[in-house]
Amino acid sequence: MTRVVSLYFPAWPTDRLRRAMGKSAPSVETPIVMLGRQGNRRLVLAADAAARAAGMRVGMPASKAQVLVPGLLSFDLDPAGDAAALERMALWSLRYAPIVAADRPDGLIIDTTGADHLHGGEDAMLEGLVSRMAASGIAAHAAVADSWGAAHAFARFLARPTFIAPARQDAAIMCDLPIGALRLPSEIVEGLHTLGFERVGEVEAAPRASLTLRFGPELGRRLDQAMGRRAEPFEPARSPEVIEVRRAFGEPISAAETIARYTGKLVTALCEALEAGGLGARRLDLLLHRVDNRIEAIRVGTAVPVRDIKRLTRLLTDRIETVDPGFGIEVMTLTATLAEPFASRQIISSLVDEPEPDITDLIDTLANRIGEQRLYRFSPVESDVPERSVRRVAATAPDDGTSWPGEWPRPPRLLPHPEPIETMALLPDHPPVWFSWRGIRRRVARADGPERVFGEWWQRDAELIAVRDYFQVEDESGDRFWIYRAGDGEDPGTGSHKWFLHGVFA
Repeated sequence: MTRVVSLYFPAWPTDRLRRAMGKSAPSVETPIVMLGRQGNRRLVLAADAAARAAGMRVGMPASKAQVLVPGLLSFDLDPAGDAAALERMALWSLRYAPIVAADRPDGLIIDTTGADHLHGGEDAMLEGLVSRMAASGIAAHAAVADSWGAAHAFARFLARPTFIAPARQDAAIMCDLPIGALRLPSEIVEGLHTLGFERVGEVEAAPRASLTLRFGPELGRRLDQAMGRRAEPFEPARSPEVIEVRRAFGEPISAAETIARYTGKLVTALCEALEAGGLGARRLDLLLHRVDNRIEAIRVGTAVPVRDIKRLTRLLTDRIETVDPGFGIEVMTLTATLAEPFASRQIISSLVDEPEPDITDLIDTLANRIGEQRLYRFSPVESDVPERSVRRVAATAPDDGTSWPGEWPRPPRLLPHPEPIETMALLPDHPPVWFSWRGIRRRVARADGPERVFGEWWQRDAELIAVRDYFQVEDESGDRFWIYRAGDGEDPGTGSHKWFLHGVFA
């Protein structure tokens, strides 16, 4: 099932202007409009959120806009600069999927088929896209659907700021949208309004022949694309600096074995080009162009720069089962969309020291199956508060030398959040006689503690005098737990004096 993301920038020209101005840019409360000529008239062609809130609209005469809003800042629209910046944005977005293109004049289109799991699912992927854009000063709406036309419409009319269309539901959702969602020229939209059409569903129900006779084939084509009845291929954005190899076939191929064989040949050619440049691949995109103008894509990544032919071929061919060749594939393209300097490792023979094991191959296999974000390891953080003393890092992140304190052992399983328990204990320094956790009452047979942990006053004022007293306890069945009392057992200002279970020992 094809899934396509449309990323819409409602104030792209003004947002790009603010980014280009840097520190000298006016505040977001200052209204900005972009002006340009249409014939002999000078009109507002773009407006930021502040200008729209003040009553500005696209198509308004520039003289009227400057009279209505005192202090309005106006600049000349730069369509060429906006288009070039949009192309650069498309190249940046290649980190999300191998097929990305500019959707001029104010958006991007991303084919995320089979790639959303690498970013935590469609919901997390869209939220990540929008938040990254917002952090860069660019307002964005994002929607995902089964086709480019539907995603384009949902991003502009339904996303607040994101929208996920259920699979195979594009047509039903499109019918309720205004006809402006069909990406039609303004004269066709005005003509449909003159005839009384307001919604896409009304156009869909009307006789196709009479509409085609009046408005031409464009209306039917856009309608079919939005409803998912007609494919709409687009050319992926590619940087001229990337290393790419290509293979065209006189006769289309479709067998998995044939695709795998030519994948190996492309990897061999790509590795030769990488070696010539002293580079190793960190991310590979295999694009398979079908005879029906659709593109199937396979993306794999590596933890370290690699140009091992067998390793890269295996990573790619493991994903061939996800490819739908349709009526055949006529072109295959393999691109190293991310390449880094390749550092050769010198092998030193030693009779004493064992060679350091290399598990990056295993990491690559797992990361490409379940997603890079789901594969991680824990690293120590210099903090006495247990839940702050650990963080997730990449599986191959270098060791920074930080270690956990060794005076008191820590449980291998730390709960995401401390869970309240019922206890009976003698204050202030005695462990509980028994405790009840998750409906099970346990009698304490042995205990060790307390270990006092102080709050971090520099984090927040409430931790200035806060303390916890931790105990390691073992119940009568031999299970061991890590529990604590919030407070010192005497002063109410140090904590609530309630008990919590924070970890379980093996």
